[in-house]
Amino acid sequence: MSLPVLRIAVVGHTNTGKTSLLRTLTRDARFGEVSDRPGTTQHVEGTQLLVGDEPVAELYDTPGLEDSMGLMELIEADGQGGRTRRAERIDRFLESAEARGSGGRFMQEAKALRQVRQRDVALYVIDAREPVLGKYRDELELLSYCGRPIVPVLNFVASDASRESAWREALRKLGLHAIAAFDTVAVDEASERHLYEKMGTLLDEFRATIDALVEDRQRRRRELIVAGARIIAELLVDAAAAAVHAPVEPADALRQAAARLQDQLRDRERACQRQLMERFDFAADDCRAVAAPLEAGRWQHDLFNEETLRQAGVRGGGGAGAGAAIGLGLDVALGGLSLGAGTAIGAILGATFGAGSTRLRQLIDRVRGKVEVRCADATLDILARRQVELVQKLLHRGHAAQTPVDLPASASALTGMTGRRLPRPLRQAREHPGWSGIELDRDDPPWRGSDTRRRAAVDALARAVERWIVPTQSA
Repeated sequence: MSLPVLRIAVVGHTNTGKTSLLRTLTRDARFGEVSDRPGTTQHVEGTQLLVGDEPVAELYDTPGLEDSMGLMELIEADGQGGRTRRAERIDRFLESAEARGSGGRFMQEAKALRQVRQRDVALYVIDAREPVLGKYRDELELLSYCGRPIVPVLNFVASDASRESAWREALRKLGLHAIAAFDTVAVDEASERHLYEKMGTLLDEFRATIDALVEDRQRRRRELIVAGARIIAELLVDAAAAAVHAPVEPADALRQAAARLQDQLRDRERACQRQLMERFDFAADDCRAVAAPLEAGRWQHDLFNEETLRQAGVRGGGGAGAGAAIGLGLDVALGGLSLGAGTAIGAILGATFGAGSTRLRQLIDRVRGKVEVRCADATLDILARRQVELVQKLLHRGHAAQTPVDLPASASALTGMTGRRLPRPLRQAREHPGWSGIELDRDDPPWRGSDTRRRAAVDALARAVERWIVPTQSA
């Protein structure tokens, strides 16, 4: 049985965020045009909300109301009909020369009012940063003449300049109590649900439609968390398994191998971030970390930058200092290298791999002219933190946001990752270099197959990542 289609007119003063609201509700950053310039929307634009393949709501973006006071004077000058017949006054205005043609004085207002008359409900979008002025009261009174339920939507409530309490008080005095706060830039699941619920209090005949919309949005959010966790788990398994083989002599060969691994891991992280942005229907270049600009010859927030580790509160396993101690061990194991060469090798391994690692000790035991260089546990920690924080930000990012997502180095610690042993799937990946899909110069080709053990490790890790993304409740 098909659900009744809810038809919604989105109206409001010029430049209050009507198009932004539609972008966020539809998850479509390409809908309409968003600009600080007044009067950007000149025509009515429509779109749909689907549950599965079935349309359940139609939304119509309208031009901004600009001269409500002048229009109110014109409407009130219409002597036909009393207060109970105001809708007829609106209809007569919509047929008048003032409302039609390119020369109509109130042509833009007419486009908005016509949509309200034709639809089931109007969302009146308010920039909550603006003071409560008489022109807004006139706009609301004109809309009330249309005879359709009105839900005021307070936009930009997350701003420090928000006047939300003043607006709520003014709206209640006008008899409007079904008020929704919905910031189109910084949204959350609850605010969207409340918006639909406010409409439901005024539209009993569309209750089933609204319930289906709310349920569908919750399902989609869950799917995004699961998909994002899977993308992150694939990255971490690739990084944990990645290994570069290098000769111990000359020392420059080892440095080059470490640098090659670092470059590949940087590229793999950027690819992961592009995947996440696209999965959430944002442009890939909306994330500053994707571009990873160079600053004074170094990557900002680089995976292998000691300052990045320090800001994030991650211990890098002792870094080059601990590596020097490992170098002394290599000097003995290799029986004949100079202390200087051994120290240089150890510094690279200590900074890249991490001192005291079980895997490193195993490698030292069997080194015979070549070593494996891998990323440190601390690097995996940073990789996990940054991707999890990106997903958390995307879950709260409106599709009208104009500023890029910025990922600081000091991302929050992850329960089950920081300060403990690596999760079991990553410890397994350490033992299987063939699981990595990163392109490296090595004997084993990048992973391309369907290894059931790797797939099981990614599945298990993805479930853990879901809990990192939504730590206070089941994802």
